[in-house]
Amino acid sequence: MKFVERIVINAAQRVIFELTQDYDRRLLWDPFLKEARLVDGAFAAGLGVKAWCVATNGIGMETVYVSYQPPQVTAVSMTSGPFFYDTFAGSWRFKAVTPQQTDVVFTYRFVLKRPFRFATPFMTYILRRSAIKRLSALKQYVEQT
Repeated sequence: MKFVERIVINAAQRVIFELTQDYDRRLLWDPFLKEARLVDGAFAAGLGVKAWCVATNGIGMETVYVSYQPPQVTAVSMTSGPFFYDTFAGSWRFKAVTPQQTDVVFTYRFVLKRPFRFATPFMTYILRRSAIKRLSALKQYVEQT
């Protein structure tokens, strides 16, 4: 399953890119997570870097950056995570609309393991709702600080 959510934020492309990929500041704006950190001694996001994130519901996932092209795009793929996912990936795309306005596009792709595939519509609903909340929170944080 794949879905895309987007929002236009009144800030420069690079500013938003850097904020979303800064794990020291991630919890300042992201309401979905209660833990977000880079692993294996990494100090900054980048190609091949792994991250560990835990949702507010307690479910954690390790991902690896499979694309990192500042300030346009990042993408991660799950390396370990919840037992019900077969695959999971997400990406951020940032496109300058004007020098001080950015279109932010958030994409999720996932496949549930065979015994859980019946829950794909429900999981899509949950993840889509969280993506919308995350984008709205990002917009609010950026535009008010």
